[in-house]
Amino acid sequence: MRRSGIVLAGPKKVRGDGPLPLGLVMTSFDPGGTERQMIELVKRVDRRRWTIHLACFHARGAWLERATANAASLTEFPITSFRHASTIRQARAFGHWCRDLGVTIVHAADRYANVFALPAAAAADVPVRLGSRRDINPGRTLGQIALQRAAYACAHRVIANSRAAFNRLRAEGVSPRKITVIPNGVDTETFRNGGVRDGDAGLPQRRRRRVLMVANLRPEKGHDTLIDAASAVLRTFRDATFIIAGDGTERDRLVAHAAQRGVAGAFSWLGHRDDVGAIVAKSDIFVLPSRTEAFPNALLEAMAAGLPCVATRVGGIPEIISDGRTGLMVRVDDPVDLADALCRLMSDAPLSAQLGASAAQDVAVRYSFERMTAAFEAVYAAEIGRRHSVDRRPMAS
Repeated sequence: MRRSGIVLAGPKKVRGDGPLPLGLVMTSFDPGGTERQMIELVKRVDRRRWTIHLACFHARGAWLERATANAASLTEFPITSFRHASTIRQARAFGHWCRDLGVTIVHAADRYANVFALPAAAAADVPVRLGSRRDINPGRTLGQIALQRAAYACAHRVIANSRAAFNRLRAEGVSPRKITVIPNGVDTETFRNGGVRDGDAGLPQRRRRRVLMVANLRPEKGHDTLIDAASAVLRTFRDATFIIAGDGTERDRLVAHAAQRGVAGAFSWLGHRDDVGAIVAKSDIFVLPSRTEAFPNALLEAMAAGLPCVATRVGGIPEIISDGRTGLMVRVDDPVDLADALCRLMSDAPLSAQLGASAAQDVAVRYSFERMTAAFEAVYAAEIGRRHSVDRRPMAS
């Protein structure tokens, strides 16, 4: 009987000479960039080599069923605060979970998973321990940074999703020899085909100059900069519209800001949507005026769909966009620069088409989910080779 931890989906039987057990640790399954990437990884890994067991703090979220569909098991280790004494009990339970399943690799997928799972896995003597870095510190305190840095000391390797995240890790004292960069992936086929036919997604029939932003409504995403820029855009292009897909704590403030600026009628607030491909297919321009980004999934998806994109020159965005070739980059917190770039695309159809086509081609070559999955599997295999002697002969068909 398991000592603690809530088993929500029991382990499926695995052949003794079969795939190696891998424990993937996440906070929850609420929609987000990290969750999307990890769910796609679970879906695509080679089942002949790996059996994925999911662990989480909260077995909730719109993507829970999607995550568990391809996992061998799901176990919840309920944690609400690292300061609570029960966290120690859950860490011990996690160690028992690793030993009971014979977990060969623990892969912590996000900030909180790093802090919890990496020390606990080290205490349980898990052969391979992998941490993650998928942001560049929006709103973190020095204490939070120090806590995660201590957790990284328990990892054999830390996987960053961009050079910007790599550089942040180095600045925090993580050895570059310990870091591997694996950029995010995108479902290039879905977005290249436009997701669905024009006319779906619950939006009106296509209009010209429809600007799309897909991002959670948080201060670092820069929605307020777009609202300020919209005032200038609408003076030149009265038929411009701005579609905002995503939800969050800033919604009321942003809606009020749009009303104050006199542009509320041009904005549509869609909330969280799972049919992003359909919305992209109904759009003409994609914009991302973020103040900080590691490696934004929404930007990759828009580029894969062939949309001309405008984004701020921050974090990992310059790694994705080649300014003037696969998109346009603008200064952060500069609504004038953003408005100029949007107006340039609205007034120059050949430029928009050229940027969109180049973006789609670039993303298809560099950022497919297949490429991302192969890179993760290469890290798994390499670390096992270094840390743990295992017969890796493939299973018989």
